[in-house]
Amino acid sequence: MNPKVKLILAAAVFSTLALLAWRFGDAVSLTALADRETEIRRFGGEHPVLVYAVAFAIYVGVTGLSLPGAAVLTLAIGWYFGLLSGVILVSFASTAGATIAFLLSRYLLRDGIQSKFGERLKTFNENLEREGAFYLFTLRLIPAVPFFVVNLVMGLTPMKARTFWWVSQIGMLPGTIAYVYAGSTFPTLRDVADNGVGGILTLPLILAFVVLAFLPRLIQFGLKKFRGVRPGRTAEPEAS
Repeated sequence: MNPKVKLILAAAVFSTLALLAWRFGDAVSLTALADRETEIRRFGGEHPVLVYAVAFAIYVGVTGLSLPGAAVLTLAIGWYFGLLSGVILVSFASTAGATIAFLLSRYLLRDGIQSKFGERLKTFNENLEREGAFYLFTLRLIPAVPFFVVNLVMGLTPMKARTFWWVSQIGMLPGTIAYVYAGSTFPTLRDVADNGVGGILTLPLILAFVVLAFLPRLIQFGLKKFRGVRPGRTAEPEAS
């Protein structure tokens, strides 16, 4: 895209956001939301299927279209729905969205993805040929590459859609649990509005983010042990 066009689009988006903040800022302020928190939760209790379906559809749309904000959305779902319901929603919605992105890449966006991620595609194909579906499983457990890139580039590989789906479903589950748990430990909006940052930094929340920080390293260590490779060393090819 032409740099001038990007600049114009960025200015348009910024102007729109500024206008919305000026016009509706008071209605979506933390204090206003805190005042309506009981109403928001009551609505969810009265219409659980509707709220769950809308949240599911939004999450699928965000991940399927590779839009930013999935992590924040996961925390919000954990806060609103709790741990168990939140994990079920995010786990299946994230996998559904990832599979949609995978299929869009394969059947509609091939040329654009090929030109943008051609080098990564070559690496992905080489690793898939060597390790098979376990390579995707590793990428899901250890997000060394952004998930949206994995979704798009995997669509151009020979991997079958059903394999992509079930490997992603299992591989993304540990991270999903950690993020939803972090969200579920958030205090009420009233506590946050009244106490500021002090209302957010509870011990369970701090522990949750500690887990999030160390989870990739723990998983990487476990995978190396599983493969029989000690941390700090690379696997040596087997003698033929």
